Amino acid sequence: MEQPDQKADKNEKKEERYPLTTDQPPVVTSHKLQIGQKTLAYEAHTGMLPINGPTGETEAGVFFMAYFKKGADRAKRPLMFSFNGGPGSASLWLHLGAVGPKRVRLQDDGNLPPPPYKLVDNPETWLEDTDLCFIDPVGTGYSRPATKELGEKFWGLKGDIESVGEFIRLFLTRFERWTSPLFLVGESYGTTRAAGLAGHLIEKGIAFNGIILVSSILNFLTARFVKGNDLPYVLFLPTYTATAWYHKKLPKDLMKDLHKTLAEVEQWAGTEYTLALAKGDRLSVRERDEVVSRLSRYTGLEPRFIRNCDLRVNIHHFCKELLRDEGRTVGRLDSRIKGMDASGVTERPEHDPSMAAIRPPYTSMINDYIRGTLGYKTDVPYYVPYYVLGEGIEKPWDWGSAGEGPPDTSEALRSAFAKNPYMRLMVASGYYDLATPYYATKYTLAHMGLDRSLRDRINTSEYEAGHMMYIHGVSLKKLKKDVAAFISSALE
Repeated sequence: MEQPDQKADKNEKKEERYPLTTDQPPVVTSHKLQIGQKTLAYEAHTGMLPINGPTGETEAGVFFMAYFKKGADRAKRPLMFSFNGGPGSASLWLHLGAVGPKRVRLQDDGNLPPPPYKLVDNPETWLEDTDLCFIDPVGTGYSRPATKELGEKFWGLKGDIESVGEFIRLFLTRFERWTSPLFLVGESYGTTRAAGLAGHLIEKGIAFNGIILVSSILNFLTARFVKGNDLPYVLFLPTYTATAWYHKKLPKDLMKDLHKTLAEVEQWAGTEYTLALAKGDRLSVRERDEVVSRLSRYTGLEPRFIRNCDLRVNIHHFCKELLRDEGRTVGRLDSRIKGMDASGVTERPEHDPSMAAIRPPYTSMINDYIRGTLGYKTDVPYYVPYYVLGEGIEKPWDWGSAGEGPPDTSEALRSAFAKNPYMRLMVASGYYDLATPYYATKYTLAHMGLDRSLRDRINTSEYEAGHMMYIHGVSLKKLKKDVAAFISSALE
């Protein structure tokens, strides 16, 4: 006969632990890359590091792929940590798009090529100037929490920053890189993470020489299309104009010079348009007509549509409406790219054609590359998704207290500058990015409250491409050149 306590133990539900291979050394492989007349020899280190809790028990494993230039003094050579965004995205986009020694071959303008897809040498790799470490945050790539319940600790603004910060600390320790000049590069939500990390890690004694923000969003108020918040309508307008310019939907005089046109729109958006929206229903008929006329001129949209939007054009409505008469939509991540919808009467596109253009080749190539070229063998799925709540992220993202307002890590970045005035910042934006518009980034940087003496330590660059400007051949080369100059200046 079973004793009562034995029966209770038998029926007790045990927390399932996922298999984590954090106790194994990384796989090390040697490679060479031809860059013009030079040969770059490097090692790739591919593996997993543990994220331990207060009691020392492993709570998660974080997967990484790192590249070290052979023959260099690693104690003095720069080291850059790289990650993408989402939240919920693995690091493959920056890795196989611009930064790493290999890149996915797309069409020259960034459109989807026919399968099968190919991985090619990347002569524009940043490995020439710095060693690299690509991080897949918990729930992305091969990175996993030890249990489903523990995953909730990492799937939020605060927990994400803390876990990636702990990974960086441990990586510096394991690979003996504490004396290396340090850099961060993040894309999209990865810029939110990078800014937060700068503030978080400076408190732990880890200071960065430079931070690169690719397609930045630090203050989410700039992108929240909700009633009562008119800011996004103002800040997205120049990108609407750039998109209409690209698709030849603007009046002839505005089609002559993109940069001159954007300067005109930025000026109007930040003054007259802002004031008009602030007036709300107090706007006179004459004033309303003037705003409708300007918006139609600057966006290529019909005046009737703009009136029906109450002078406020939502991003999804714009992506659907601009090319509606052609039966096409424009991409959110890259508005140069056209899509096809099953229905021409819906208010929103059924999918983002710019994401559809890159996801298949990048997914195929990262899986082939890790197992084949880098020699890391596992049957665990590599979680790719660009947006939150995909595959590896099993709960809604915790953005923090609603009472604190929309997420904003620009203050953490300002604080890092105040405590480390030697740090430099590079911000790269695409004119055709409707996910994180370049004018919204300008607004955020201008409202950080950064000390005037530090403002010249920020470099901003715009590219004639979208969110992932590096899928555009010309922009890829420009980005590499700009980054090399930035790293050099940060080491002076």
